[in-house]
Amino acid sequence: MNRKSIISLLWVGFGVNLFFFIIDTDEKTVENFFYGLLVCLMYSVFIGVSNGLTNEFLNRKFPWAEQTRTRTIIGIVALVIVNVVVSYLCGYLNFVVIQKTATFETFFSAKYSFINWFTINIALMISAFLHAKGFMEELKKNTKKEVVEQKLIAKSANAQFESLKNQLDPHFLFNSLNVLTALIDENPEQAQKFTTSMSKVYRYVLEQKDKELVKIENEIEFAKIYCNLLKTRFEDSVNFTFDLNDDDLQKLVVPLSLQLLLENCIKHNFATSSKPLNIRIFTEGKFLCIENNLQVREQLTESAGIGLANIVQRYALLTKENVFIEKSEQNFKVKVPILIEKNTHQMTTYTSQSTENLAYEKAVKRVKELKGFYGNLISYCIVIPFLIIVNLITSPKYLWFYWPMLGWGIGVISHAMQVFAVGKNWEEKKIQEIMNNEKFSK
Repeated sequence: MNRKSIISLLWVGFGVNLFFFIIDTDEKTVENFFYGLLVCLMYSVFIGVSNGLTNEFLNRKFPWAEQTRTRTIIGIVALVIVNVVVSYLCGYLNFVVIQKTATFETFFSAKYSFINWFTINIALMISAFLHAKGFMEELKKNTKKEVVEQKLIAKSANAQFESLKNQLDPHFLFNSLNVLTALIDENPEQAQKFTTSMSKVYRYVLEQKDKELVKIENEIEFAKIYCNLLKTRFEDSVNFTFDLNDDDLQKLVVPLSLQLLLENCIKHNFATSSKPLNIRIFTEGKFLCIENNLQVREQLTESAGIGLANIVQRYALLTKENVFIEKSEQNFKVKVPILIEKNTHQMTTYTSQSTENLAYEKAVKRVKELKGFYGNLISYCIVIPFLIIVNLITSPKYLWFYWPMLGWGIGVISHAMQVFAVGKNWEEKKIQEIMNNEKFSK
């Protein structure tokens, strides 16, 4: 425990002594005040220090963030044992050693049982404050740590994503100019048409390259225009077939993925009128596929590998779904996941501002839950002893305080189970389990 905590305990002892000196002391003398102060400071320091050291030890052995349930259960058991032992020790020093109003035998008799029991309840109330304080500090520390980590992840992921998107612009322009250069020599008239169409296509590239996901319908429309450009150059040497499920057209894919895959087909395969390159774009389950007959051409220069690698990396940053590549002796097929917006992990969810807000909201919600529980527990520890005193003063022969103590106690235990053991964590795990089952059943 630090110096600030010790000073706080001294002030608590002083406040308790002042309260009992005004309310319960018959002879209000300076001697009695300092005598009571000595006793109250002993109780305050012994109980406070023992609980503080126990709390710190448990925090090191069972961190709140990593072992919340274990820390709660062991913490409650340990603090009850510590408070019972320390309360009896303080009582023994007070009545047997200092005041000498009791002997060893009489101290453990029924005469002092109520005083010891009342002291234990006060000690448990102090423990509840320390328990809550320790959890709040740990929660605050882990929340800050999580925010910092998520900011670093966001910066890294956004940097990677921006780098990948920036590859698309020069890559498309470079390949299109290569096609145009070849057409100028082969067919100037077609080159002019290609230039006009290329401007429309390039406009789409500029519009979509900054987006994370686009509808399949838009991507297919663009792919068909791009295929017409390729047909302008290759004519009957390349054939394109579109076979898509209408239900999938409103779902999402990474933008310009088809254009990159079409480039990949043309770049790595030869195409002639006698041996045309047949490219098929279709849906297969939850994948958008592009497949071509394998007619590998010899590469004079080493490929930069931008196209397919770009798609794989962008999908890796946006979702847990994988891109699949299937190759046989006759065919080459790439399968990109068809995404649904609510199931994707878009980059916007990784921005530092939204991450910090989510972490803050989660922390606030958790603090409210804990505040409610500890408020309930502290109220129990204050009200029940008060009811016991009223009961013993007004009707000592009829002990009715057991009923509220038992009923409210069950409520406190249920509240603790909800907050620490089977409450929100169980609900979240069950929701996630059901969502995963539905996801795999589709």
